[in-house]
Amino acid sequence: MKPPNRRSSKRSAPLIRPISRLQLPRPEVLHLDNGMPLYVLHFPEREILKIEAVYRAGRPQESKPLVARATSRLVREGTRQYSAAELAEHFDFYGAGLSIPVSLDFSSYALFGLYRYRRELLPVFADMLHEPTFPEEELETFKRNSIQELLIELDKPEVITYRCLTERIFGAEHPYGYNSSVESYAALQRDDLVQYFEHWFTPANGMLIACGQIDDDVVRLLNQLFGQTPPRPTPPQPVWTTAEHSPQWVHLPQPNAHQTAIKVGRRMFNRHHPDYNAFVVLNIVLGGYFGSRLMANLREKRGLTYGVYSSLDALATDGYFYIATEVHEQKAGLALREILAEMQRLQMEPIPDAELEMVRNYLAGMLLNGIDGPLNTSDLVRSLVAEGLSFDAFDKQVRALQSVNAHDLQQLAQRYLNPQDYWVITAGRRPISPRKG
Repeated sequence: MKPPNRRSSKRSAPLIRPISRLQLPRPEVLHLDNGMPLYVLHFPEREILKIEAVYRAGRPQESKPLVARATSRLVREGTRQYSAAELAEHFDFYGAGLSIPVSLDFSSYALFGLYRYRRELLPVFADMLHEPTFPEEELETFKRNSIQELLIELDKPEVITYRCLTERIFGAEHPYGYNSSVESYAALQRDDLVQYFEHWFTPANGMLIACGQIDDDVVRLLNQLFGQTPPRPTPPQPVWTTAEHSPQWVHLPQPNAHQTAIKVGRRMFNRHHPDYNAFVVLNIVLGGYFGSRLMANLREKRGLTYGVYSSLDALATDGYFYIATEVHEQKAGLALREILAEMQRLQMEPIPDAELEMVRNYLAGMLLNGIDGPLNTSDLVRSLVAEGLSFDAFDKQVRALQSVNAHDLQQLAQRYLNPQDYWVITAGRRPISPRKG
C-alpha cells in the first residue's frame, strides 16, 4: 500500500529581528485615605485581578532571628473570623490563588483571581492581612516542619557552602549573614510574631500593587478595605553595618559527599549602585546563562560538571556576587583553577563583538519577558517600588544594555573580578587547591 501523496511545501524559519522597543508601562500612583500608596496597572481587556500587599518587613527589621519568616508564613493560618482551612477553601472556591514570595527584605502577599469575584475575594484577603491570630498549634507545626527541612538541607554540600559564604561576607549577626538553626526555630514564640506584626505591618510601612481590570469600583473597594486602618507610627528602620574581613579559603568537611561543592564570592552592591546595570551584563558573560564562558569551559570543553553559574544578588541595602558549581572531588582543583582563570581572562581581554551582541540579545529578551503581560509587569513594578527605585530605572537598564561596550566591561572586570577579593568556600571529602587538578 502506497502512502498518500502529500504536496511538499517549503518552510522557512521566521526572520530574527532585534528588539527595537522596551518600555515599562507606568502605573498610576494613588494614595488611600490613610496614606497607603496604591500602584495601579490597568489592563481593561483582561478579566484577571492581582492585588499584592508589600510591607518593608524582613530580616533587617527583626529583633529575633527567623521572626520575619515565621510571621510572613503564618499570616495566612487563620484570622479572628476564619480558620486556615476556611481561608484556603474560600480562595479555592472562587478559583483564586495566594502567593507569598520569598524575600529577605520584604513580606508580600499576592492574590490572583477574576474581576467578577472581587467582592467575594478582596474582603477576605484584607481580613487575612489585618487580623491574623497566629495560632499556637500552627506555629508549632511550622517549627517542626522547618527544623525537619533544615536537617535535610544541611546534608547537602551546595547548601552549606552557600550558608557559609553569606555568613563570611556579611557576618554571623547581620540579617543578610546569619543562618537558621534548630535552636533559632525552637526559640520562636507566638508573642514574637504578634509584636513583629504590630510593629511593621502598618499602612505607613506598606504599599499595594493592583494589576489587571482595575476600575474605579476596585479602587473604591481597596480604599474601603485597606485605607480605613488608622495610621500609626512605624519604628525607625534599623541601620546595619557590615564588618569587612579579608577573604579566605574555607573547607567544610563532608565525609559522605559524592561531589565537592564550590562557591567563590564577594560582597557587591544593590541596584542603586552606578555599576549595577553594567555588571549585570558582565555577569551574563561570565556565568549568567547557558552560553556563558563558565559553562563553555567547565561543562562543554572539559566535562567537569553538569552546571556552573554566577549570580549577582541585589538586596535592599546591599548585595553579593558568587560563582557556584559541584564537581567530582578529583577534578575540584581543576574546576576552581578554571573558574579563577575565566575571571582573569575578562580582566585581560576585551569581550569579542559577536559574544557581546549575543549577550545583549539574551538580556533584551529577558527584559522583554519582564514586561510581557499584566502579571510580569506587576512583578517588575513591585520590585522597583519596594527597593526605592524610580520607574526610570528600567529605562536606564535598557540604555546601559545598549550602550555598554567591551572596554567598559573590561574595566569593570578589573575592578570587581580580582580573585584575591573573593572568598572560596568548598565542601566535600577533602580540601582542594587550584594548583592541583
